[in-house]
Amino acid sequence: MPEAVPIEVATIPDFQAHALAEWYVAAPDEIPVYQSLSEAVLAQHYCNFRLWNLEDQARRTDVSADRIVRVKQGIDGWNQRRNDLVEVLDSLILAALPEPSPDRAQQHSETAGMMIDRLSILSLKIHHMRINAGRDDDPELAAECVGKLATLEEQRDDLAACLSRLIEQCASGERFFKLYRQHKAYNDPRLNPALSGRGPLV
Repeated sequence: MPEAVPIEVATIPDFQAHALAEWYVAAPDEIPVYQSLSEAVLAQHYCNFRLWNLEDQARRTDVSADRIVRVKQGIDGWNQRRNDLVEVLDSLILAALPEPSPDRAQQHSETAGMMIDRLSILSLKIHHMRINAGRDDDPELAAECVGKLATLEEQRDDLAACLSRLIEQCASGERFFKLYRQHKAYNDPRLNPALSGRGPLV
């Protein structure tokens, strides 16, 4: 791992898992303040933490439609912040890496920030699958979840290794990735006709 990138990529899964253990006891009400890369990783992870719990609520059938609408609106807001913070991660990482040489570096299709986002989601899946793997009220389900947990942990470890390799190759000039702007339109009344009244509601 190059010293130029101020975070040890291999530690990100443990960093995310530790944060979840704390948040499920007492979560902050807002995105943690971030300035450094490690703080931005935590802030982006927090958005996925909030989204996970809202997505669970959105699937309830025992509450009013108005409640579900409010939950869906919350999902939109946190998802926007999640995507914005992926871009922040990429900006911080790219700023620490050398400029690529176009005659020898190959472009990587997925950005480092996108991979960190995927690690965050895997961390949430692992956290909840581990809980279900330890259930004693349904041994058959618990055994099924033990197998799924092993698969998720393997996927996380593979992805973390790929991220470390990408950063190393970018630092050595072998590969590069670009900062991709998501330009989400659904929360912007200027771009979403359903919000501005410019288009029919289908």
